[in-house]
Amino acid sequence: MNESFKMKKMKKLIAFLLLLTSFFGYLEWAPDNHGFIFQLEAGLFRIASADASSVVHPFILLPFIGQLLLLISLFRKNPGRWLSFAGMACTGILLVFLFIIGLLSHNWKITLSALPFMLTVLFAIRIHLPQKA
Repeated sequence: MNESFKMKKMKKLIAFLLLLTSFFGYLEWAPDNHGFIFQLEAGLFRIASADASSVVHPFILLPFIGQLLLLISLFRKNPGRWLSFAGMACTGILLVFLFIIGLLSHNWKITLSALPFMLTVLFAIRIHLPQKA
């Protein structure tokens, strides 16, 4: 197999894993509300269909834009480094905050839900940055 072909497949796999792990961030808020990001996004689509202005907030739009960028990166013939980095950064804003909130509130469910995305980001950075010989 061609080495560049293997690298393209690896970058597509990383984009898929980043997208997948971004959906499993877990949130809890008072009183007794909780959900995974994929569940909350589904609810946001229902709300946005009735009143789009009610979902215009940076912590809603930026992660969603990041997921769209990761999705675009997944379906491109040659996944670009900067498109992936932009997707990771936009989506990572919410998940890093979730991780920090989970640590500060001693909520292990929130902390552990953000960890797979963060570990995948580290692996993605290692794959996307050029290797020094």
